[in-house]
Amino acid sequence: MHTLTVDGTEVHIDGQGDETLVMLHGWPDTWHLWDAQVAALQDRYRCVRFTWPGFDASQPRRARSLDELVAHLDQILQAVSPDRPVTLLLHDWGCAFGYRYYQCHPQRVRRIIGVDIGDAGSSAHMAEINLRAKLMIAGYQLWLALAWALGPRMGDPMTRLMARALGCRSEPQRIASRMNYPYWIQWTGQHGSYRALRPLRPDCPMLYLYGRKKPFLFHSNAWAEQLAAQPGSQVMGFDTGHWVMVQQPQAFNTAVRDWLEK
Repeated sequence: MHTLTVDGTEVHIDGQGDETLVMLHGWPDTWHLWDAQVAALQDRYRCVRFTWPGFDASQPRRARSLDELVAHLDQILQAVSPDRPVTLLLHDWGCAFGYRYYQCHPQRVRRIIGVDIGDAGSSAHMAEINLRAKLMIAGYQLWLALAWALGPRMGDPMTRLMARALGCRSEPQRIASRMNYPYWIQWTGQHGSYRALRPLRPDCPMLYLYGRKKPFLFHSNAWAEQLAAQPGSQVMGFDTGHWVMVQQPQAFNTAVRDWLEK
């Protein structure tokens, strides 16, 4: 492993392949989320990982705006692959931020692999899910936003409780309320809000992998069907929950590798 620091963020690089895979985690994870994927892919690909600013316990507890995160990601990509576009491997909030990066810098992205977050929150998605699902989404997100506002003393136990309830398998000591600021921004509109987020309609090839065993999906059927019909793109469902790469790592890694090598 080679490590470099970009504007205070420690970036971990494994593998020596010609193509760079940039792996972006979401809530409530860190760069360790992708350990099994790096082990499976580093023989052919250069794997780049980091923990989002604000999620890392070694950094100050502070919310980052969408513009800040996109600009920070661009700094990292310019450092690790200045001359060639990269492939993005994304999960959860990593999808939201990675999709936004692609929309702002399409020339810097060769391909996209999105995990379990499609056009979540779009009018098509909200029309497909029932009232119970909408209440569940609001419930867990508002809980995490409140945990952020309350701070570490009360917020950290609240965050770990919700992570366990949702099936997250990250080590509890790595989970804290500092990771919840995206939910705070989403619901309060603070720090520039997330109004700029919009459904992804990629022109580049995209692989979308999602878990079927959830109370609701984070994409609409119309979005998935449109993506699957696009040349070079593919949609695959797994009998897992939200963390597909952790719950079925071998099947997940095989699907990713097969698609990358087509």
